[in-house]
Amino acid sequence: MAQLRQDYQKYKDLDTEIIAVGPEDAESFEKYWKRNDLQFIGLPDPEHKLLKLYGQEVKLFKLGRMPAQMLIDKSGLLRYVHYGHSMSDIPKNKEILSLIKEELA
Repeated sequence: MAQLRQDYQKYKDLDTEIIAVGPEDAESFEKYWKRNDLQFIGLPDPEHKLLKLYGQEVKLFKLGRMPAQMLIDKSGLLRYVHYGHSMSDIPKNKEILSLIKEELA
């Protein structure tokens, strides 16, 4: 989340909104967002509806949801997806921002 917070304005400059989805309930999400001063959208998914819809994995031995990054265009078309194998397997902002620029070109 810190990585996204650092470059949030770069995403906004590309007319891109960040939506972070997590397994917590709405109250826990709100507390986390306020505590960490996150400007982008946090969407609680305690019933795992979005997780299932987009095929995000859960691995109990790795403490829950595996990271997944997706680019969904304004029409709802999935343009890019990266399913991580661990919490350290997350594309850098530079890579994601480049992908967004390519899609807009």
